[in-house]
Amino acid sequence: MKLKEIQNLIKFVAKSGASEVKLEMEDVKITIKTNDGPSPVVVHDSFVAPQQPIIQQVPQPEAAMPVPVSDSSDEESNLITIKSPIIGTFYRKPSPDKPSFVELGDTISEGSVLCVIEAMKLFNDIESEVSGKIVKILVDDSSPVEFDQPLFLVDPS
Repeated sequence: MKLKEIQNLIKFVAKSGASEVKLEMEDVKITIKTNDGPSPVVVHDSFVAPQQPIIQQVPQPEAAMPVPVSDSSDEESNLITIKSPIIGTFYRKPSPDKPSFVELGDTISEGSVLCVIEAMKLFNDIESEVSGKIVKILVDDSSPVEFDQPLFLVDPS
């Protein structure tokens, strides 16, 4: 199973409101469990016993999802939000002894690496899709992030 397929499955489970989904295929067993909050927890085990694909979905009672309150002022209305494309752990540095990829006030260009998100023991470089200046860093280093969670605010002017 490819990483993109797993990411799409995680997105689906997060949106469905299911508390647990299990997927078993020939060489992969994946269990996705959601906490009380909206961020899913992924457990990934490999095994060798060939089996038919099994998808089991356990329904969860519907709960009201918290809606983030947006505090938009005139100066923030022109800012671009860079969001997390995957769930995982957010790192501002390539390694603990290296400097951060970007700092507050840095000018970035399209394709600049802004951070790394670790998902399932894989480190994914998160690149900017816009050019501009870093106005705000919204996540602390080594913090868990959700899919589509805002990470940076960029002023494109």
